[in-house]
Amino acid sequence: MTLDNVTTIMNDAIQTIIITSMPSIGLGLLVGLIIAVFQAVTQIQEQTLTFVPKMIAVFIVLAATFPWMSSLLIEMSIQLWSQIPLYSR
Repeated sequence: MTLDNVTTIMNDAIQTIIITSMPSIGLGLLVGLIIAVFQAVTQIQEQTLTFVPKMIAVFIVLAATFPWMSSLLIEMSIQLWSQIPLYSR
């Protein structure tokens, strides 16, 4: 296994992780921003007000996008397992 192979595998893994985590992180960021603006306007400084809506939104997005995320991760895993004979040379 050469350094180029390792670099390619790591690059694909990092890209897959970033792509699969973007929907939940993006929505969590958007919900957090909306709640922060609401808190700034109303001057409510309750800690659970930011945590609970973000947690619910992220869980909903994870539930909605889980089939897509799992198919991407399984596809990458199958690709890696099928290329093991090529990498072992």
